[in-house]
Amino acid sequence: MAEGAPEEYDAIVLGTGLTECVLSGLLSTHGYKVLHIDRNPWYGGECASLNLDQLYAKYMKGKAPEALGRSHQYNVDLIPKVLMCAGELVKILRATVVERYNMEFMLIQNSYVMKDKSICKVPVTAKEALDSKLMGFFEKRRCAKFVEWMSNYDEATEKKYNLRTMTAAALFKEFGLDTNTIDFIGHAVALYPSDAYLEQPAYECVKRCQLYENSFNMWETSPYVYPLYGSGELPQAFSRLCAVYGGTYMLDTPVRSVQCDATGVFSHITFGKEKEEVAKAKMVIGDPSYFPDRVKPIGKVVRCIAIMDHPIATGAKKPDGSLQIIIPQSELKRQNDMYILQLSGDNKVCPDGMFIAIVGTVVENFANPEADLAPGLAVLGNVLDTFVSVSDIFEPLDNGVGSKVFVSKSYDAATHFESAAADILDLFHRIHGKPYSFDAGAGGAAGASDAA
Repeated sequence: MAEGAPEEYDAIVLGTGLTECVLSGLLSTHGYKVLHIDRNPWYGGECASLNLDQLYAKYMKGKAPEALGRSHQYNVDLIPKVLMCAGELVKILRATVVERYNMEFMLIQNSYVMKDKSICKVPVTAKEALDSKLMGFFEKRRCAKFVEWMSNYDEATEKKYNLRTMTAAALFKEFGLDTNTIDFIGHAVALYPSDAYLEQPAYECVKRCQLYENSFNMWETSPYVYPLYGSGELPQAFSRLCAVYGGTYMLDTPVRSVQCDATGVFSHITFGKEKEEVAKAKMVIGDPSYFPDRVKPIGKVVRCIAIMDHPIATGAKKPDGSLQIIIPQSELKRQNDMYILQLSGDNKVCPDGMFIAIVGTVVENFANPEADLAPGLAVLGNVLDTFVSVSDIFEPLDNGVGSKVFVSKSYDAATHFESAAADILDLFHRIHGKPYSFDAGAGGAAGASDAA
């Protein structure tokens, strides 16, 4: 920073998690002068991808065993999440960084759901649907009728059902669906983490089902994709985008304070290791860890990263290198679902012949959160090592429009990025004053003057 008067920016972004990096990239392409700071010496924040040495150091487990292979062959996600092929985050990637930075993705090979303690493949073809143990024969016909209606649903032309007022439970009742089918649709297709959605308007449930169908139809094998070398590649790509458009990055830099003026509006930050420096901006954006007095806890997530030398046994004829398993709350007799994501050397996250599996769920046993993971860990079989973490889930106390302090939400327990993408787009709208235009892409020239 220059001596004398502090540097001034349009936006200061604190933390290099996915949400913050996407926002810094989008804002910079819209003409904002951005300063991006992270206390950590690496990109990614809570959703970083670490090599083996970094992983063992973070969890204070000493030196990594040589038998696990070379450290640089690992890219282990701290918070693993896949992308829906037709989801909002993929749309943002296509509009901005995918072609520019040659990012590569692989389809997650299969998705499973647990029923009656058996791992059942989510059917992706008509034959698989007929052979599936998830539903009985007559129930499959009723489900097919619902899926056909759902696929063709259009709010403008629908005359029979008002999904803005009708609950999801009432809609399922109209089609005569039983509890098992509702569990399958709500948790493995609409990807709800609990049954709370049943008493909410059915509109969002149907739109989630359509997203799953549209994502699957893009490749007709899987609705999910995952970036090679770990999801930590995503924040790095948006960081490069921001830098190309003039953004300034400072890693390994502690933030000392976030200051507001007498009216409660953000004015500047102080930062630095050796000496205190000042940076001013029109607004500040960051993850909850930088704003402890502006967020409230709404729960906890417990996750376990497991290193394995074998794939999860699903009963498939050919073992999957990558897969997702959803264990619905009804199967667990809990209030929240459990998620398992397995990745392999094909995904460039570990050496060939090794596997990384991550089990996650919302904490319900606060006295012993790790005990909540027991059903998921049982699915993994023998493991070589595990790394368990418990994280608070925070959300901001206000929308930041008045104070110009915009705080992102914590990452949930789900294995997909849809909630994070929704938070990104909502934050961009509040910050920029208008929704993000996917058509503008990385040029974003239409909004450039708005930052001035």
